This record gives sequence, C-alpha cells and structure tokens, in this order.
Amino acid sequence: MSSGKVLLGVLAGVAAGATLGILFAPDKGSATRKNISRKSNDYADELGNKFNDFVESISSKFESMKEEAMRIVEKGKTKASAVEEDVIAATN
Repeated sequence: MSSGKVLLGVLAGVAAGATLGILFAPDKGSATRKNISRKSNDYADELGNKFNDFVESISSKFESMKEEAMRIVEKGKTKASAVEEDVIAATN
C-alpha cells in the first residue's frame, strides 16, 4: 500500500474519531456544531497541506528523473558521436 493511501486512511480515522468524540461530548448543540465546523476546517487545512507536500515531492522526483534522463541522453549522444568519428576514421 502506498504511503499516500496510508496517510489518507490515518487522517480519515483521526477525523472520524474527533467527530465522534465531539458528538458524544456533553456540550450544547450550537457549541458542538461550532466544534465540528472548526475541527473539519482544521483537518481540511491539514489534509490540503499534506496533499501539497505530496505533490511537491512527486514534482521534485519527476524533475530529478527528467534531469537524469537528459544526462543519459547527452551521454548517449556523446558516445554516438565518438563511434561515428571512429567509423569515419576507419573508412578513410
């Protein structure tokens, strides 16, 4: 299982636990609704931050792989040029 799915599962579990805890707390209904609203906003912000971190991590890895691929392509071009020069030198 990917770490993203595990993180999402953990956050969903925490959110469900917090919501149940608030629902069973001995507060007035209006206070409970405010708490639920505040907590859900907090969790939404946290989830958004985690998602942004995840996307940034993936983007960074993609850029790294792209740079590595470009380096390999350039190395291949250099070797191909060297082989081409060797073939031309051998035919002359």
